[in-house]
Amino acid sequence: MFDAALLPLQRRILTPPGRYLAARGVRADQITLAGCAIGLAAAAAATLGLYWLALLGLALNRLADGLDGAVARETGPSDRGAFLDIALDFVFYAAFPLGFVLADPGANAVAGAVLLASFILSGTSFLAFAVIAAKRGLNATDYPTKGIFYLGGLTEGAETIAVFALFCLFPGAFPVLALVFAAACAVTGASRLITGWQAFGAR
Repeated sequence: MFDAALLPLQRRILTPPGRYLAARGVRADQITLAGCAIGLAAAAAATLGLYWLALLGLALNRLADGLDGAVARETGPSDRGAFLDIALDFVFYAAFPLGFVLADPGANAVAGAVLLASFILSGTSFLAFAVIAAKRGLNATDYPTKGIFYLGGLTEGAETIAVFALFCLFPGAFPVLALVFAAACAVTGASRLITGWQAFGAR
């Protein structure tokens, strides 16, 4: 919901370090892969109950997610980079709450399963829309530099990261937080299905 509004600020902050890294030969794909590794380590930290370490990993993962785009804008974006960026984002989004489920399965398993199911609805509708939009040559006006058509919704990246941070700060509240966010993700997924139904009905 807030990603489009936050994007200009993110670019202003990350363009200088992105330019610095690009000038020293760092590639965007390297940052993407490193960010995913950090994100998986953060999920592992959550599994071990090291929630402050998980929060640090979350922050570093998101920093990498912004820096890879900043570097790509300096060196030239690629289809492989766009693919890795979105695919590994979804890997992280699945792994992080799973860490909390494994930390306390008795308390967190049901809520975690519901949350991951809502991610599947939201994520598959997002990606399916992007595939058909690309086929039709459509561009997302709110996200003109994204590697794929980015269809917004009630729950986007900013909201997801905020909830993940709350998981770390209040791990005992994971079931409630996960179920509330799952409901919001379900609304997002349903809205994307409706948007796709309406947008792609012409031919």
